[in-house]
Amino acid sequence: MEILITMQPEIINHPYLTAIKRTDLSVPTRYLLQHNLLKGRILDYGCGFGYDTDELIKRGYNIIGYDYYYRPYYPEGKFDTIICNYVLNVLEPYAQAEVLMNVTNLLSSNGTAFFAVRRDLVEEGFRLHAIYKQYTYQCNVKLPFLSLTSNSSYELYQYNHFNKLLRKEGETCPFCRLSRKVEIICETATCLAFYDGYPVSPGHALIIPKRHVANYFDLTNHEREAMNVMLQFVKRKIDDRFNPDGYNIGINVNKAAGQSVFHVHMHIIPRYQGDVQNPKGGVRGVIPNKQKY
Repeated sequence: MEILITMQPEIINHPYLTAIKRTDLSVPTRYLLQHNLLKGRILDYGCGFGYDTDELIKRGYNIIGYDYYYRPYYPEGKFDTIICNYVLNVLEPYAQAEVLMNVTNLLSSNGTAFFAVRRDLVEEGFRLHAIYKQYTYQCNVKLPFLSLTSNSSYELYQYNHFNKLLRKEGETCPFCRLSRKVEIICETATCLAFYDGYPVSPGHALIIPKRHVANYFDLTNHEREAMNVMLQFVKRKIDDRFNPDGYNIGINVNKAAGQSVFHVHMHIIPRYQGDVQNPKGGVRGVIPNKQKY
């Protein structure tokens, strides 16, 4: 008996079809204007056709717009304020994480980002666009950031770098009360990356979950996956800035394996030609007489 297996065609998301040609400022941007929250060098991330950006330029604000489809010149430098309006709702989870990492990477150390998400979505998932007949995705999004305002239409969140937030009284974990001097590389809802304060080599970075967990094997599957997704992003940023020749990636679990800070942390250690006499064996060197084989 012959069994036929039919493969379902892959559904491709077309989020750019959700961009709206506005004739007035978006509601989140009006809120930020009314509350004097647009300061310094400003980025409108995911600006679509760019009405908000262009209107704010006319009003004298120092702002540029970036959109992957409509204004694809990627921004350079750091920004004091970043707006990200109605972007996350039309992206699948991996793409949402990419946006969060990019926005937090582009934000200056003392800057503020604002994420607006829709609250009027009834059905989640893929839908065939009524006009363009292409698939677009929509979902509800909850973020673990400060909520400035929320109603039945939208919610506006405020983000500041993890190490700039108020610390819990009596907190002793050095990662939960991360030094304000540390340079944040990027952040998502569940984890963040930063440059090590005592680097083994130029570009040495750490990725940690925000939740205080000592043992890597006690993390949730989502937390482990989030760290791995962030690893790829951090590696690209280190490549761009330090141009290393290789990497060692490692996690110490328990005192016997050398763990000294009992909050999970992944080391991303760039390696350079000639940084040691003989690098053969790499991470096998944690037991020195077993490194060579």
